Amino acid sequence: MSAAPRPALVPRIPAGRYRFRQVARMEWIKLRSLRSTVWILVATVAVMIGIGVLVMANTKVPAPADRASFDPTNNVLAGVALGQLAIGALGVLLMTGEHSSGMIRATLAAVPNRPLLLAAKAAVFGVVTLAVGEIVSFVAFLAGRAALPAAVPHPDLGQPGVLRAVALSGAYLCMVGLIGLGIGAAARHTAAGIGALVGLEFVLPLVVAGVEGGPEPLAKFFPTFVAGNSLAVAKPVAQMLSPWAGFAVLCLWTLAALGTGAWLLARRDA
Repeated sequence: MSAAPRPALVPRIPAGRYRFRQVARMEWIKLRSLRSTVWILVATVAVMIGIGVLVMANTKVPAPADRASFDPTNNVLAGVALGQLAIGALGVLLMTGEHSSGMIRATLAAVPNRPLLLAAKAAVFGVVTLAVGEIVSFVAFLAGRAALPAAVPHPDLGQPGVLRAVALSGAYLCMVGLIGLGIGAAARHTAAGIGALVGLEFVLPLVVAGVEGGPEPLAKFFPTFVAGNSLAVAKPVAQMLSPWAGFAVLCLWTLAALGTGAWLLARRDA
């Protein structure tokens, strides 16, 4: 009687010695297994498309004096204002949810390298939100354009600045999500993290603009002003950052949030 063949041994990486690939795979499993991820992303898609269609359906023919500044591309992307809040809140929840449930202890036991953990989480979440952001931005643009009355000038992706505005709006959603992730790593509490995100995105820019008596010179550097007046516009807005300068400022916000989150995550107990 012949002996049964022995199964091939599967190489295993010792606990605490996971590399980026293994950690990213772990984070992907956690991300897709959370019901809140699907619901928030679906809500983001529905809100952005719905607002874009509603705004464009109610857009009137611009007066002759306003034709030069009329930017229907910016109008159709109005849903970004609410979409950023949903994506940013999801980024906060990805970190604070593990702290509130106690799962962070098991995660850090498997991956003691905390900056590596946050980098893998940011990479996975960034890829997902970038894909969703780009898809919903282009779908909202096409749906809103179809809802625009025939008498109103229609934007087209072939026109100067339009394709760039739509694409950068999708990238903006991704970066706000990563900012939320960094804030969540720093705050560790959901309410505090979402409060800090809302303050950064909505409250502080308006306070600064009110103190200055206008949206310059400091308020234009905040993410919300960058999105509404630099990234999502086909026509330049006076006294605002250029699209690519605004994108560079947004990258700095993202790096600052993730860097602060990684620094605090590495120096505090779970």
